[in-house]
Amino acid sequence: MMLYKAKIEDYDVIQAFYDDVTARTPDISLYARWSKGKHPTAEGIRTYINEGSMFLYKEEGAIIGAMAVTMYQGEDYHAIEWSQQVADNEVAVIHILAVHPDRQGSGIGSEMVRESIRLARENGMKGIRLDALASNTPAHDMYKRLGFEYRGKQHLYAENTGWTDFYFFEFRDDHQSIDNY
Repeated sequence: MMLYKAKIEDYDVIQAFYDDVTARTPDISLYARWSKGKHPTAEGIRTYINEGSMFLYKEEGAIIGAMAVTMYQGEDYHAIEWSQQVADNEVAVIHILAVHPDRQGSGIGSEMVRESIRLARENGMKGIRLDALASNTPAHDMYKRLGFEYRGKQHLYAENTGWTDFYFFEFRDDHQSIDNY
């Protein structure tokens, strides 16, 4: 698999991809609670593109998967008890991971997470973390299967959900090959 760094010229296609994922993913309103215009937001996607954090997985020129991988963590991550304490700019964080509705369940999401781990390591990151809504149990299962460990929860406000619980996960870097996950 090859992840491509998105360019601002890709914005319209990326936005259309996320709108399609939001409209056609079964139970997205239950699990991820994404909604068109509220999450992922146009502003958020543009920010990820402009900072070089938006990545695409394409087949035959079409976007099959998309996600952001920042090389920093935000303040929401400070309240969690992590296995290692590292500076904000030493942590990669996976955001807005999505797979095309026609390809969900085929292992693409897992491979994208593995690629984000490789990317974080190539950039010298000491930690790899993410958060997901407490209701997003399919994502929790995938992250745990890929070597992430649940580290805690916070009750936070988001535009698309209001006040809700978020679960935080950390990759267990036990120096094994990530291909084993």
